[in-house]
Amino acid sequence: MAKYVESENVELKERYTDSIARKIVSFLNASGGTILIGVKDNGEIVGADKIDETFRKVSDIITNGIEPNPQDEITSALKYEEGKTVIAINITKGSRNIYCLKKYGFSSAGCTIRIGTTCKEMTPEQIRIRYERNFIDTEYMLKKKSSSAGLTFRELKIYYTEKGYHLDDRSFESNLKLKTEEGHYNLLAELLADRNNIPFIFVKFAGKNKAAISERSDYGYGCLLTTYAKIKTRLQAENICISDTTVRPREDTYLFDFGSVNEAVINCLVHNDWTITEPQISMFNDRIEVFSHGGLPNGMTEKLFFEGVSKPRNETLMRIFLMMNLTEHTGHGIPTIVEQYGKDVFEIDDRYIRCVIPFNKNVLSKIGNNYNEIENKQKLTKTEKRVLALLVEDADLIADEMADEIGVTVRTIQRAYSSLQKNGYIQRIGSKRNGKWIVLK
Repeated sequence: MAKYVESENVELKERYTDSIARKIVSFLNASGGTILIGVKDNGEIVGADKIDETFRKVSDIITNGIEPNPQDEITSALKYEEGKTVIAINITKGSRNIYCLKKYGFSSAGCTIRIGTTCKEMTPEQIRIRYERNFIDTEYMLKKKSSSAGLTFRELKIYYTEKGYHLDDRSFESNLKLKTEEGHYNLLAELLADRNNIPFIFVKFAGKNKAAISERSDYGYGCLLTTYAKIKTRLQAENICISDTTVRPREDTYLFDFGSVNEAVINCLVHNDWTITEPQISMFNDRIEVFSHGGLPNGMTEKLFFEGVSKPRNETLMRIFLMMNLTEHTGHGIPTIVEQYGKDVFEIDDRYIRCVIPFNKNVLSKIGNNYNEIENKQKLTKTEKRVLALLVEDADLIADEMADEIGVTVRTIQRAYSSLQKNGYIQRIGSKRNGKWIVLK
């Protein structure tokens, strides 16, 4: 059996060729790896020739052929195997977001990435996103122009007012950094606006895999703080409790530790790379999966991650969550999850972070295998259905306008509000006078 086998992190080369420059760039743009010169593709060790010349050529590639300069990420060494000399070029994952071959620049021909055992050209969109984040400050959300214009922030202002912050309308947008230096709304503004084009999907599967969808709810297209409120309420409703009344005091056991799931959701919101796409929450018969894009922020290691060191990818967004008392900057979120479920519930990749929270087996055994069929069986009245439909169309409608539209009394509308709120269909944000209803399901 061959000692060396090509893999995602190992490239075998019988002798030096100019293609090695492309291989180095691919490893820098991926997870790093090792190039072994003097080993055939089948793993047979034949030994490298012209060792001094090869070292010189590799050094020229590193210092003159790649941009930005990757000298700190690459080391070369000699290995002696079976009486033969092998050159090992060790490449760590690049500390910058993107590298290219200088002669091709930041084009698809110049920017390659290691996928499996091959080097693939990056798409123009991948290059653009990485390039922007490479050469501007890390607050990419503040620099990236929103895809929408004419944004409004009524809900955001309600949240701030309720927390006792008195904001001047003339300086509100600048104080919260909602515009680019050129005066356009930025990505942060889009995420916090009353209306936007950003979905947030909650999927419930009918089983332990993704073969069949039981329910698909979208809590996006609006202020991210409201999206979080909807998701939080939904998860509270899903967290089934089994009570043991044979002991005193009564013992309650829940389907999952809500504190841990809540921390996972907040982390996926404030640490997600929103230039890629939105995060996702999936619910199966035996677990919840919280998935965010972008992997660990630059400079963050898995060790620091599990120790709870706080290094948010989206610092301004994190600050807003802090001001709303939705999270803390103590970094206790990850240790909370680890203490409850262990490190193995996290899957950390360069491209994403997945947190898998298992359900309590005792609770599952008591509710049976039909968890997805446990739903609120309440029959909605005709008025309640119309109220929900109108609120989805226009959340700013007041009870008087709703009553006129449906053709009932204001008192009937108020009873519908009360029933829908009690059964988890709607939630009030803001005061009775200045707030609004939001639809949860």
